[in-house]
Amino acid sequence: MKSLEDIYRDAGAYLEGHFLLSSGKHSKFYLQSAKVLENPKTANLLAEKLSQMIKKSGIKVDTVCSPALGGILAGYELARALDARFIFTERVDKVMTLRRGFEVKKNENILICEDIITTGGSALEAAKVVEADGANIVAFAALANRGICKRQDAKTEKKSQCKLPDDIPFFALDDFTFEIYDSDNCPLCLDGTIAYKPGSRGN
Repeated sequence: MKSLEDIYRDAGAYLEGHFLLSSGKHSKFYLQSAKVLENPKTANLLAEKLSQMIKKSGIKVDTVCSPALGGILAGYELARALDARFIFTERVDKVMTLRRGFEVKKNENILICEDIITTGGSALEAAKVVEADGANIVAFAALANRGICKRQDAKTEKKSQCKLPDDIPFFALDDFTFEIYDSDNCPLCLDGTIAYKPGSRGN
């Protein structure tokens, strides 16, 4: 299997410019997972590989939950690979919410899945929604990790900006550790360019 970076580059999903990330931070690089996941065979391949890591850990997953919109395709494919149920949360008036008739049972084992984890903020919001209904969060997962949070079996260290809890495992296929800047300390902004937001919350 190709490296995850090669898969993103081949799909035209490894972008270079000046980007505003969902976390509010800026970066010279952007991973457009939708371009990778538009190919069902590739989506299935990546989800299968991620599911193998999770199964190997012995964690029992009843349901995969993803925050809309970016995590939905990755989460759905992972749920299929794990033979689990799939649901998603979404923002209503900027508040993460469980809608569309989705229900969570008490003590249901839920894995939160994103396409990309930066600080883990959206994933944590989704986790809190289903936890409020009595679910157990057993793991977090993503296709790619931007290197702020520490994934299972990785040598990188968790950085202070990571919002994921230390006591719940985080699985991802690989790390993309390019520089990420606060909006008030961004060298790209100082160069006079404007941050562009190509993800699910913008264009």
